[in-house]
Amino acid sequence: MTLRHPVGVQLYSGRNFPPLGSQLAVLAHCGFTHVETFGPLNEKANETRHLLDRYGLAASSAHVGLDQIESDTGGVVRAARALGVEFVVAPYLSPERRPTDRAGWAALGERLSRRRDAFARAGLRFAWHNHDFEFEPLPNDTFPIEHVLGADLAWEADLAWVTLGGADPVVWIERYRGRIPLIHVKDVAPAGARTDEDGWADVGEGVLPWAALWNACVVAGAEIMIAEHDNPSDFARFARRSGAAMKALSQARAS
Repeated sequence: MTLRHPVGVQLYSGRNFPPLGSQLAVLAHCGFTHVETFGPLNEKANETRHLLDRYGLAASSAHVGLDQIESDTGGVVRAARALGVEFVVAPYLSPERRPTDRAGWAALGERLSRRRDAFARAGLRFAWHNHDFEFEPLPNDTFPIEHVLGADLAWEADLAWVTLGGADPVVWIERYRGRIPLIHVKDVAPAGARTDEDGWADVGEGVLPWAALWNACVVAGAEIMIAEHDNPSDFARFARRSGAAMKALSQARAS
């Protein structure tokens, strides 16, 4: 299988390094072709799209809060169309809103499935982005991620968070083969390192075995790879190193 977009980035990584135009100039210089937007950039969708066009970048996906997804689906659709994105992604569930049992997680999965149908009618695809809490076992030995994804929801797999949740990413990639179009390519620093960056690392600079994971993702049907760093101290360094690592991974897979 061949990736459609191997070198993308989640713009949340650059939120502490305004303005957006400067971030996009760095990304274009480092060889990125696609981006994933989030909150403020979606709210100013037309302005964001104008800047993306200026720097020759395209938005493949957008992170949108679940509250907004459920309360203003039409507005989310309009913003997505303005940005030109293909995927709307629900990125997170705050601790106070997380269910505590199978029934609660299953109910959430049903709600998400209904949103998937609504977005599909508008020509958009809908996915869930994980953190670590979806891989904490429930009392009945199932996992929240199973109920969130249900029978039909697509998954944007953040493999660093899967690992931090104590799970084996390869096992879960294989389990949801064909339903993981988006991958967050993210790395974790060795224990005790990069404390100024909350323990995250640039892609290829951490402990995740990204050569093996990249291959597993492609075999499982991944379409879009998206670099992310939750708190880089130097955005240009993150972009340069991560872009180079992702291009090397993609080329190695293709050879």
